[in-house]
Amino acid sequence: MPLGQIYLPVTFGDPSNYRTKTLTSEVVGFLETFHAILRRPCDAKFMAVPNYTHLKLKILGPGGVITVGTSFQRTYECEVECCGHAATIVASGELAAMKEVTEEAPDTKKLTGSFEPTEGSKEVLIDPDSFEDKMVRIGTTLSSE
Repeated sequence: MPLGQIYLPVTFGDPSNYRTKTLTSEVVGFLETFHAILRRPCDAKFMAVPNYTHLKLKILGPGGVITVGTSFQRTYECEVECCGHAATIVASGELAAMKEVTEEAPDTKKLTGSFEPTEGSKEVLIDPDSFEDKMVRIGTTLSSE
């Protein structure tokens, strides 16, 4: 469930050639960190053309094309940082799950390897024509399918 909405004015360009639009984003309660909340709403609102190969975003402005870009090094640094955040979140979730599990002492009176048949089962001869009386237990509550 969204917690609400945020209205974020976004400007691309420089004082000689710029465009500003207000983007509306849903706010959700994820345990996550974000560096930017742009992507698809931004692309649609600005009619932007992303180029993932060259790490550029091109937007038509009043004075020509506005190009927003970054370096491969900066992209790599952001990716490493995001991986670190993700690993921390996963580790904290696993730690919380481990705290919930209580370790019980094994019951020495319980026989290991014993099998108690469930209700709704019966024993059937594997091969009625055989001299061996080998039996198998099958469920009686199974459908005909």
